Amino acid sequence: MARTAASSRASGQEPLLGIGQVLARLQPEFPELTPSKLRFLEEQRLVSPARTAAGYRKFSPADVERITVVLAMQRDHYLPLKVIRTHLEAIDAGETPALPGATSAAAFLGAARRLRREELIAEAGATRALLDDAVSASLLPAAEHYGDEALGVLRSLVALRGVGIEPRHLRGVRAAAEREAALVERAIAPSRRADASDKARAAEQGRELAGHLETVHSSVVRATLSRLAR
Repeated sequence: MARTAASSRASGQEPLLGIGQVLARLQPEFPELTPSKLRFLEEQRLVSPARTAAGYRKFSPADVERITVVLAMQRDHYLPLKVIRTHLEAIDAGETPALPGATSAAAFLGAARRLRREELIAEAGATRALLDDAVSASLLPAAEHYGDEALGVLRSLVALRGVGIEPRHLRGVRAAAEREAALVERAIAPSRRADASDKARAAEQGRELAGHLETVHSSVVRATLSRLAR
């Protein structure tokens, strides 16, 4: 049954937020968030805001928290929305499912963890020089805050440096990623029309295609290593 803004107020819950207030709260962390993106998340059954008598969307603190979880999973783990939705539905049902290739959604509840540069270096067991080298090689962005994905990358770079593989040796990885991204861009180009909802759908399709490319890439690497080990 759909919630209404009036019923939420009557139940003594915290004040509900309009779209503009949600954007003001979340855009500093997720600058790509737009009104059309919020509407698309509702269309994909990832959030169910209340409605006023006039039909305006009103978001509860729990809605904002859930949106934060979804956006963090997309950004930090590049997961398709259908994977995120299935996982969150399982959690809503009282289950504790594992999420393939990512941390459980429960780890994101409350707010996505954001690490400052020095915190990232400390948690990864890295050095400032290694982070600078990773940024120089375009393996990590130059940013004030980083998420779990960046932490995983930097930890991997620490391990690779231990065997003599430096960030500069991995420039080809970035070049290959850019070629794969170009393939995805061409594939979704026909879907990226002027309508905002179409663009949101195209972006989601892009994430799914990126996941398929990652599967193929990992398989090829494993097969190549197997041949070399013979």
